Amino acid sequence: MRLGITAALTDLDATPAALAVAVEDLGFDALYLPEHTHLPVREDVPPALVEGVRLDDYKRCLDPLVALATAAAVTTRIGLGTGILLVAQHDPIVLAKQVATLDHLSGGRVTLGVGFGWNRAEAEDHGVEFARRHAVVREHLAAMEAIWSREQAEYHGEFVDFDPTWSWPKPRQQPRVRVLIGGGAGDAVLSAVADSADGWIPIGGRGLREAIPRLRAIAEKAGRDPAALDVVPFGTIADGGKLEHYARLGVTEVVLRIRAGDLPSMRGELESLAPLVPFAATLEQP
Repeated sequence: MRLGITAALTDLDATPAALAVAVEDLGFDALYLPEHTHLPVREDVPPALVEGVRLDDYKRCLDPLVALATAAAVTTRIGLGTGILLVAQHDPIVLAKQVATLDHLSGGRVTLGVGFGWNRAEAEDHGVEFARRHAVVREHLAAMEAIWSREQAEYHGEFVDFDPTWSWPKPRQQPRVRVLIGGGAGDAVLSAVADSADGWIPIGGRGLREAIPRLRAIAEKAGRDPAALDVVPFGTIADGGKLEHYARLGVTEVVLRIRAGDLPSMRGELESLAPLVPFAATLEQP
């Protein structure tokens, strides 16, 4: 089992490059960074705060792709992931270029964790009809894969429409960078995973015993190999027992959440979690 790290870094915290070096030095396998483009000032739409996440994490969130580019420049091994990127809120042609560039320059280390979004006001500020955001995300992903994988790409859909075009660089990973879709265990999310992605990133990991068989059944019905889909519990507060439980369910990667702060405090938390790295490496899936 691989162990990644996520933290909601802001401009007041340790830099992504410094954190990435610590993550790699201590043996972890990946660094994932979140996204919110902005936080609308609306009291009727409060942020979804969880343990270890501050209100400022929404107000002052770094751009994850720029942040991960700085991390790529000072590391050689760890994966570089978004957890999660709000794909509906981006122009897919521009986003395809950004992600392909990061994957090209990092040697194929990118995981694009994407989400549909929970903040109606944030999505609407980007011109996204909130009720249709799932359809927008799926079209954006399909259009991006066309750009990544074809010499002359074109896409004609409801939300994305372009004639044959050239766009380089292509990502090192083909036909797409590794794509994981986040969200709860509803049919809409699991169907999107089966149709458009390489795996699912459920927050925390509760209820996986029931959800994973459902995902596998949906994938099989969609003509996908269920074994080819990763399930990556995300933002987990883990211990050895929880990791053993995940391994029994067939999980091969877990992303642990740490608190953002200055580098000494973040490195201290990483050091306290580091003994889980060799332990996780010994866990075998059924």
